[in-house]
Amino acid sequence: MIDFRDERWNAVPLDRLACSDKEMKRIMEAASGLKTRSFAVIKSFNFFVYGAIAIYSSFFPLYLKEVGVPSLQIGMLLAGGPFIAILANPFWGYWSDRWRNIKLVLIVLLIGNAVVMQSVFLGVTGTLLFVLMLVYFFFQSPLFSQSSSLILDTIEHTGRRFGEFRVWGSLGWAMMAAAAGPILSFLGIERFWVVYSVLMLIAIAIAFVLPRGKPRPKADVQRGGYMRIFANRQFVAFLVISVLISVPNGMNLTFMPIYISDLGGKEGLVGLAAFLTSIFEIPVFLLFDRLLPKNNRTMILCLAVVSLLYAGRWLLMSLATSPYEVVGIQVLNGVTFGGYYYIGTQLTFKLVPMEYRASGQALYALSWGGLSGIIAGIAGGWVFQNLGAVAMYQFGSILALMGLAGFLGVFALMKRSASADMNLDEK
Repeated sequence: MIDFRDERWNAVPLDRLACSDKEMKRIMEAASGLKTRSFAVIKSFNFFVYGAIAIYSSFFPLYLKEVGVPSLQIGMLLAGGPFIAILANPFWGYWSDRWRNIKLVLIVLLIGNAVVMQSVFLGVTGTLLFVLMLVYFFFQSPLFSQSSSLILDTIEHTGRRFGEFRVWGSLGWAMMAAAAGPILSFLGIERFWVVYSVLMLIAIAIAFVLPRGKPRPKADVQRGGYMRIFANRQFVAFLVISVLISVPNGMNLTFMPIYISDLGGKEGLVGLAAFLTSIFEIPVFLLFDRLLPKNNRTMILCLAVVSLLYAGRWLLMSLATSPYEVVGIQVLNGVTFGGYYYIGTQLTFKLVPMEYRASGQALYALSWGGLSGIIAGIAGGWVFQNLGAVAMYQFGSILALMGLAGFLGVFALMKRSASADMNLDEK
């Protein structure tokens, strides 16, 4: 029973005291039910958004090839989008922090995404196609970072874990890509727009019932407060190294479907490759939820290990001789991209001040889809067309080893700094 004679209730407004124990219980149950529904909505949203982007990533290069676009031009076309992402991720991260309403930003991004892509599917070519893809990436590139920011905002201090929600994105990516392969084999790759559009419409509908996100301190936009994001040298080093790691990942994402096709694989194998690319992220996310220590130095060391695994993955891709080998190697994406994405998201959340977290996640996404996307599209397209897929993946393995060296250097500096601080405390 609630004892209203307790002095602590003196500060509670009278209108809040005018309810029975049963009414109070109903209020608490309603609040709990609302939170549970919010969690379910976020999971559903991730499932369909990641599913739609999986279909785009897996089959859009094949669609471009079908309509007669050469490999080098495909690379340049897809590199133009990440160039816009350099502006789009900070832009939408800024407005997310400014409005303190991630839900609104996600709705705008999805509607813009769907409208522009319908224009692309009208069969435009040349300069107009390039311009439309730039606009498309302005809305598409921040989707994942803003979705992650919403998850982290919603679950903070609730006891829920990031991986519990992010696995639904991986599940959507895997299942939709696998299902799309046979469907597009039946419909024809030229009807790619049908499947993509249906998933985007479902995602937009779900976005309207997303939670807004937990209120945060208002970002200081008047006095250059955003420069505080770069005050942490560990975060800046992490972003720079992330570009090295993500360039070969971007090359694989763009040219792996064409590589499979050149080796004699069909749309169904491309869908299976996309399925294997994501399905094994799920146990990785759940395992990291339980086992990953949330201290910066350990996470940096884990990123070094992931970089080494990336180098091995690209080396194996360079040695593949059949489409089935390429498909099988995609299993390693779970521990490479899955591990890097999970750890990097958590590290960004810790290193960036609370009021700038959406912007911090946008910068992290930028290191994956902006600068690195430009290099992956242009350099990867040139190497793929002129030197072949083997040379492209060998180049990716070298970049991953450079990333490994960078993370080991950051770890050594952090360890030295910790030792110096300990010695000062002892004195």
